[in-house]
Amino acid sequence: MQKTASAKWSGGIKDGKGYISTQTGVLKDAPYGFAARFEEGPGTNPEELIGAAHAGCFTMAFSLMLTQAGLTADSIETKSTVTLEKDGEGFSITACHLDMKAKIPGTDQATFEKLANMAKEGCPVSKLFANNAKITLNAQFLA
Repeated sequence: MQKTASAKWSGGIKDGKGYISTQTGVLKDAPYGFAARFEEGPGTNPEELIGAAHAGCFTMAFSLMLTQAGLTADSIETKSTVTLEKDGEGFSITACHLDMKAKIPGTDQATFEKLANMAKEGCPVSKLFANNAKITLNAQFLA
């Protein structure tokens, strides 16, 4: 399986404008640029999109772990915080922290934590980060 996304850019790094699109059309010429990435400007940025991808991937992986354990979530909410830090002359993504809250009838704290960690390790986006960035998880079980 392969999925595609594309980016267009014109202008310099600070005054330029970019647009991001996805194969599905969910994003179509979504604006991005320097101000959205390093300041508080409008538009999106790569780190925000990576965070959304990681939150979505992890949440689906957790749902899979639950299903395999015979459980179904009433709700799962995940927030991803991606850290971009200065690295020599450039920048590097150094960490991604997941905050997840879930309500799962019929389980306990120990099973919840075990399945959450299995999802964190098994999520394809986590695997992409595994050797390059520190991935942490704060999973909150809602009784």
